[in-house]
Amino acid sequence: MSDLVTGEAVVLDLRPARLPSRALAVFIDLVVVWTVYTGVSTAVLLATSSLDEAVSAALSVAMFVLVLVGGPIAVETLSHGQSLGKLACGLRVVREDGGPIRFRHALVRGAMGVVEILMTFGVVACVASLVSARGRRLGDVFAGTLVVRERIPVARSAAVPPAPPWLVERFAGLDLSAVPEGLWLAVRQYLSRTGQLDPQVSESMAQRLAWDVAGRTGAPVPDGVPPAVYLAAVVAERQARDARRAFGPTAAPPSDGRYPAPYPAAAHPYPAPDQSAPHQGFGLGHAAGAPPVPGGAPGPHAATAAGAAPAADGPPTRTTGFQPPV
Repeated sequence: MSDLVTGEAVVLDLRPARLPSRALAVFIDLVVVWTVYTGVSTAVLLATSSLDEAVSAALSVAMFVLVLVGGPIAVETLSHGQSLGKLACGLRVVREDGGPIRFRHALVRGAMGVVEILMTFGVVACVASLVSARGRRLGDVFAGTLVVRERIPVARSAAVPPAPPWLVERFAGLDLSAVPEGLWLAVRQYLSRTGQLDPQVSESMAQRLAWDVAGRTGAPVPDGVPPAVYLAAVVAERQARDARRAFGPTAAPPSDGRYPAPYPAAAHPYPAPDQSAPHQGFGLGHAAGAPPVPGGAPGPHAATAAGAAPAADGPPTRTTGFQPPV
C-alpha cells in the first residue's frame, strides 16, 4: 500500500501497480493500437496510391502520430486514466494526490511513451519501473502520475458465530434506546471484521464492547457465551426491530451475509441454560449473581422471555421501557 496525501490533507491507501501487471496492460494496448494502425495505414495508402512519394511519406508520419501517439492519449484522457489493457488488468492512472488525470498528464505520458516503449522496445520503461519504489516509469515521473490497482483481492473473513435462539428470544423485550449510534457502529464494524483481527485483540475488543452494551441495556453477558456472540444477538435484535418498523410486524430481519442464520436448536454450540439451575448468571434488568428477593417474591426487575412482567389484573406490563412499533 502507498500513502498518498490529497490537497485536503487526506491520506489515501492505494496499491501501486507493479511491472508484471503493467507490462501485460501495455502488451494488450500495443496489440490493439498496432492492429488499428495497420488497418488505417493500409486503407490510406490504397486510397492515395496515385499521389507522389512526398505525400505518402507525410501521410505515414501523420498516421503514426495520430494513431500510435494520439490514440492512447485521447483514450486515457476521455476514460480518466484507463485504456483497454488497463481495464482488463484492473489498473488506472491517477495523479500523485489520487485525483483523476487530465489532458496534460496523458500528453506527457504519451510523449514519453514513444521513447520509453516504442523506440526502445520497453527497455527504458522496465528499468525505470524496477528502480522506482512505486513502479513508476519516466512518463509517470514527469507527468506526476501513478498507476494503481483498482481490483484488490480481499480475503473472506470468518463468519461470526450466530447467536443462539434462546438468547435472541430473551432480547425480545430489551430496552435499546440508551445505546448511542456510535456504539452501534463500533459493534457492527467489529462483527464484520472480527475474522481479520488477531484472536487476542478480537477477544479484548469484544469484551470492551460487550461491557459497554451491557452497561447501557442492563443485560450482562450470560455465562458460557462469548462476548462476540452476545454482541451478534443484540445487533440481530436491533435489525429485527428496524425491519418490523420499516416493513411491518411480520418482516424478517435483513440478511447481509455478515450475521448468518442461527443454528438449529439441537446443533447450536451454545445451548439454552438449564432452567432448573438456581442461577444462570443472566437476566434482563439486573446484574448476574443478584440475590433473590426474600420470601420468594419476584424482584422488581424480573421479566419473562418477552420482556414483560404479568400483572395481577389486565394485560402484562413491560418493565424494560421498550414499546414495539405499531
